[in-house]
Amino acid sequence: MTDRELIDLFHSGAREKAFTILVEKYQQKVYFHIRRMVKDHDDTDDVLQNTFIKVWRGLENFRNEAQFYTWLYRIATNETITFLNSKSKKATVAFDGSDRGDDEEGFAPSNYIKGESNPVDGDDIQARLQKAIDSLPEKQKLVFNLRYYDEMPYDQMSEVLDTSVGALKASYHHAAQKIEAFLTERD
Repeated sequence: MTDRELIDLFHSGAREKAFTILVEKYQQKVYFHIRRMVKDHDDTDDVLQNTFIKVWRGLENFRNEAQFYTWLYRIATNETITFLNSKSKKATVAFDGSDRGDDEEGFAPSNYIKGESNPVDGDDIQARLQKAIDSLPEKQKLVFNLRYYDEMPYDQMSEVLDTSVGALKASYHHAAQKIEAFLTERD
């Protein structure tokens, strides 16, 4: 069943059935979208729940002018940013007192960890990639995750983030350069 058919089913009165199908269809994708930003499973579940509550409340007004997928991702992204901002306000001082800004470096897995004397396993590559992504500013982290993991086209990202395609391409490019530098850096 397509999203349009599900939305039509929702508007025809079978709201709970349509919503249940939509949640089943998108729950896992949205969970991992949020999880890449939030990290903690319980916090991710909370943000996911808030996302679907907002979707339920807003679905009545959804008119198929935008793609449901991008509308849902926009809600999930906004809920994630709200959560992260709330969490960062609670943690007012960094442990080491340093400021992690745009100068932090960090990009792409095994291509940039070659030539080391010891072979690198997949878990190590994934862990280093995650550290590199975590070093990015929030906006670049979000753009990188949407493009790299979700393989979201720039035009859909533009709708989700309300940012121009050109700015998104630049953010992704800068993020990729920082991650590449992070991964090629020797300990």
